[in-house]
This record gives sequence, structure tokens and C-alpha cells, in this order.
Amino acid sequence: MTLERNPSFAAVSDLPGPQAWQDIGVVCPFDMALDHELWRWMPDGVNLIFTRTPYYDQPVGLDMAEEISDHGEIQDAVRSVMAIRPAVVAYACTSGSFIHGVEGARNLSKAMAAAGAPAAVTTSEGLLMALDALGMTRVAVATPYLAELTDRLTSFLEQGGKSVVSHEGLGLDRDIWKIPYATTCELIRRADRPDAEVIFVSCTNLPTYDLIAQMEQELGKPVITANQVTAWSALRLMGREAVGPHQALLQATEG
Repeated sequence: MTLERNPSFAAVSDLPGPQAWQDIGVVCPFDMALDHELWRWMPDGVNLIFTRTPYYDQPVGLDMAEEISDHGEIQDAVRSVMAIRPAVVAYACTSGSFIHGVEGARNLSKAMAAAGAPAAVTTSEGLLMALDALGMTRVAVATPYLAELTDRLTSFLEQGGKSVVSHEGLGLDRDIWKIPYATTCELIRRADRPDAEVIFVSCTNLPTYDLIAQMEQELGKPVITANQVTAWSALRLMGREAVGPHQALLQATEG
């Protein structure tokens, strides 16, 4: 069989080649089910390299958050992903990065840098970066967590100089990635208050990409989420911008 030559194809010498891509290393908990969601914020030319922390047979709660924030295990994961030489490494876990407060989140990033990450950020640090970029301090919090974890998140935000005006949780300790959008939207509505400037939806294992713009339109204020701030902050560290339709955080920080 003879194929006809298509003159619209670029010459191989004109193709960008694999070296043109920029990589982000992503360290996430063993039960992370939403790799595909983080990909949706990526601009052309950015690649995600995932690795996971070790498995623990326990429910989502304070004890698990302690386990998955172990510096040694996270450093081992960073060393693994550094074989690809990413420009940035992100720890994609909210509870594992807020469990020891603001200083604990910063220490996690320092541990990642000590393991070879050229730049590092955690989800909880990304949250504070996003709130600062929006210029907002009065936060409503929506989580899928048990009350003990939701309370620890509110303490983290207050340590970070933010005011938590309300918080609502679903009280779940497993299968968080299975929560339907309708349940999450109702949770966000319950968390909202007139004096809240912004709503934060926690947990990198909670699907949120497709509901952000819709809830912002309905409530008239920014709705930021764990995976969104993780992707956004990692991209900012490498001088790139996240992509997403009509999302207030992305629009406010374009350019």
C-alpha cells in the first residue's frame, strides 16, 4: 500500500520534540483517585509525573493524615519522581499538609526540597497562596471530612491569617472520590454565608473541576478547591498559568 504525502504535515525537524515539555512531579496519597482531574488544569506543554505514598489500612481521619505526612516517605517519593527531573514537585494532599499547621506545611516543602525538588509546594500552601492572590481573608470551608479533620483545617487557616466564617462537612472517612457533584454542590451552599468572601472546598480526592464555575455563578463569589489550588500553585512556581473555563482564581491571576 502506498500512502499519499500530505503537504500540511510539518517536517520532523520542525516538530518541538520531547525536550520542549515541562514536567511537574506530583506526590499524592496512596488512595488518590483523581489524577485525571489535575490534568484538566494543565496548559499545553506541561506533563504530570505521579507517584504515591505507601498504603495504610485505616479510615480517613487524623491518624491517616499523620501517616501520609511522614517526611521520610514523602522524601522517598520525591526522589523517585526526580528521576524525570521535574521543574516543580507538588504534594497533592490537603489533610496531609495542614495536619501540623502552617509551619508543618512549610516544613513539608522544605523536606521535599532537601530530597531534590528544585521547587516544592503543598496543597495547603497553595490554598494560602490562592487566598492571597485573590486578596480575600474571610473564608467559608466545605469538606467531605469527619469533624476532627475539618476543625484542624479551620485552625490551619486561622494560623495563616484567615478568618473562617463557617464550615460544613460530610462526615465521611472513606470513598471520598465517589461523592457525586450534586452532593458537593449542596455542601457548598450550606457552607456559604453572606460575609464569606470565598469558599474553599477541601480534599484532593473530592471531584470539583466541573462544578467550580457553576457554583461561582450561582453564589456570586469565588469557589476554590483543593486540586485547583494544587495545580495553580505548582504551575505558578514554573511561570505557567492553569487553564479552566470561567474560574475566578484563574481569571484573577491571568498574566
